[in-house]
Amino acid sequence: MKIALDASYSLDANLTGVGVYSREVLYGLARAHPEAGFLFCYRPHRYLRSFSTPLPAACHRRLLWKEWPRSADLFHGLNQRIHSTHHRRTVSTFHDLFVMTGEYSTPEFRERFTAQARTAAERSDLIITVSHFTAGQVEALLHIEPSRIRAIPHGVRRVSPNPTPPQREQMILFVGAIQRRKNVARLVEAFEQVADGWTLVLAGSAGFGAEEVLQRIEASPRKRAIQVLGYVSDAVLEDLYHRASIFAFPSLDEGFGMPVLDAMARGLPVLTSNRSALPEVAGDAAWLVNPADTAAIAQGLNRLMEDRALRESLAQRGLVRSSGFTWERTVEETWKVYRELLDRF
Repeated sequence: MKIALDASYSLDANLTGVGVYSREVLYGLARAHPEAGFLFCYRPHRYLRSFSTPLPAACHRRLLWKEWPRSADLFHGLNQRIHSTHHRRTVSTFHDLFVMTGEYSTPEFRERFTAQARTAAERSDLIITVSHFTAGQVEALLHIEPSRIRAIPHGVRRVSPNPTPPQREQMILFVGAIQRRKNVARLVEAFEQVADGWTLVLAGSAGFGAEEVLQRIEASPRKRAIQVLGYVSDAVLEDLYHRASIFAFPSLDEGFGMPVLDAMARGLPVLTSNRSALPEVAGDAAWLVNPADTAAIAQGLNRLMEDRALRESLAQRGLVRSSGFTWERTVEETWKVYRELLDRF
């Protein structure tokens, strides 16, 4: 049996959510199912770079171009892109469709993304979505029957238990791209309504609309208490998770929301949005707010800042909630989709 996967997004030095998912699925499948042969396929502009990364045993490198590779029993597009019609059986993963539903990108990118998404959906025998919310969007926006969709959630990056309790500071932490969709400008406005003595730390690279967010921060009367760090290393990020007292993620639209689980797994109480996939991920282990209402975000932050018992309760619930999301589960559920499709023939 040969399984080919689009490994292109697993190579970036600064991995985003899609990159983390790709890496975990690729290497997780190789570890869990050494009896299968896996082809890690890379698009032309990343193929040469892939040689700097060693492959697991029983895995081989291939160029992903037009109808290549043609020898696999199944091809899995890990980021809702399927170019070839020559694959015997095809699976694609859809992470989100926010580009189609909001002004979160340029018109040109939106047109290109929409065309790619429609093509991938049409050419896929089965579609994996990372949440039931995204499954509903694939059904409604791309007109795909539910019988072709399988919802498989992400896992969470595990950390070793720390025998020494972290020294929490009066810090509100946000992790994610500084962009319009992440609602950072409203988070800044809400922060202006909380008590002095706290800092707001923003960790993430610049994205669409970053200029307006940065201008809003520069104009803020609390700008001295706001830190914009850009993309940070894993070591720095872990330090921030252990120093912060509140994790704030009032995003407007998420297909899943990895940062929420990452924060929960590190014992941080979470404030997040009551829309898109975030309530599905957070369950009853986070303080949910309307992300379009700055006052509601501010009220939520103030409540968490003032109520230590609430913070501790949410932190404990978050640890329990996050423990149910594992990459091992993601890998095995993905393998079941492969078997389901392969057994049809």
